[in-house]
Order: sequence, then structure tokens, then C-alpha cells
Amino acid sequence: EVQLVESGGDLVQPGGSLRLSCAASGFTLSAYSMYWVRQAPGKGLECVSNINRFGGITYYAEPVKGRFTCSRDNAKNTVYLQMNSLKPEDTAVYFCVRAENPYIDGGWERGARGQGTQVTVSS
Repeated sequence: EVQLVESGGDLVQPGGSLRLSCAASGFTLSAYSMYWVRQAPGKGLECVSNINRFGGITYYAEPVKGRFTCSRDNAKNTVYLQMNSLKPEDTAVYFCVRAENPYIDGGWERGARGQGTQVTVSS
């Protein structure tokens, strides 16, 4: 069974940092591009970062460029999202999402995802 379990979300003040983790199981992580996707209150899903199978970053959303860093450790079956200089507009549920198919980028909209972790940025 494919499982993606996010953790690390919290309440943090503006300007603070958080590191999200995504523990993957039930599939070969190294075969898949991975995504971090967020959903702010009352809004749709937004892809904030994509990391390919080899650890190369292929995409950061404009609002998070220079502040967020995505990485992965295939040996530990874990994907990370380091978030610095957090802003109130970063408040959202953050999801770890697997690409729809192995060895092919894309298709995050139809990929398996975890239950999400809440990030709240507020003073």
C-alpha cells in the first residue's frame, strides 16, 4: 500500500522557519518525481515545488522562490521541504504528492498524496 506521511507543520511567527518531512512507503521512492503542494484556506491546490528522481529541483512556485528548499533522501525514503522567512500567506495545509507515474515527471494532480500537515504563520 502506498503511504505518504507528512510531518513538521506547526504554528510559527512571521520570519520563522519550519522543516517538513514526508515519509514514503509501499513503493520505490527513487522511481518517482515528488511534489510539495499546498492548500490555503478557501483556495485550491497550489504546487510549490517539484524534485525529480535524482534530487534535481525542477520547479519552485514564484511566491516561495529563494525561501523554500526541497530535498530528498531516497535511502531514507524521505522528502523534505525547508521553509525559511515564512509569511502569513504561506499558511496552508502542505501535502506531499507522488508523480502519477514512475520515471515520468508531471501528473501531480492525479498522484498519490498524504493527509497533509498544517502550517500556520501568525504573530
